[in-house]
Amino acid sequence: MQNIRRRVAGIACAAGIAIGASFAAQPPALADTGSSGSSGSMEIYLPVSTPAGMQALNAAVTQIGKPYKWGGTGPNSWDCSGLVQWAFRTAGIQLPRVSQQQARVGHAIPFGALAPGDIMIFWPDASHVGIYAGFGQVFNAYGPNGVPIGFTPLNRMPPLKTIRRLG
Repeated sequence: MQNIRRRVAGIACAAGIAIGASFAAQPPALADTGSSGSSGSMEIYLPVSTPAGMQALNAAVTQIGKPYKWGGTGPNSWDCSGLVQWAFRTAGIQLPRVSQQQARVGHAIPFGALAPGDIMIFWPDASHVGIYAGFGQVFNAYGPNGVPIGFTPLNRMPPLKTIRRLG
């Protein structure tokens, strides 16, 4: 039984599925002799995109080149949080309007598990948001007014506050 659990957990990890650490633990009734039957539970996130995140990213990049406008919610111009809110709405996920509120939705993801479609919140005050596009690029709307929105290398972005995974 222990070998089966290890293989299932290994297959899940190889397939890139985020699992709780307790997933591979045996229920107390099936525990091996000498086991206490209790296990801690913690979330483990892998660098795997969610379908909703990928759909949002795909929607966002259709807006490339449109101008940044503070307070812009589309369709002709965008601010950072307006773009992210709209992109995720196309994927069926309702987000709050501003980046400070978007910084509290979904699941917090460690940097090592960053995957395309995750939202990245920047600055200590959470005043900027973008969608990670992979290959060290963030798709985002940034100012001043009139600057075309598009990709920015992650190493040129402001300090990172949090990464959130939705879907």
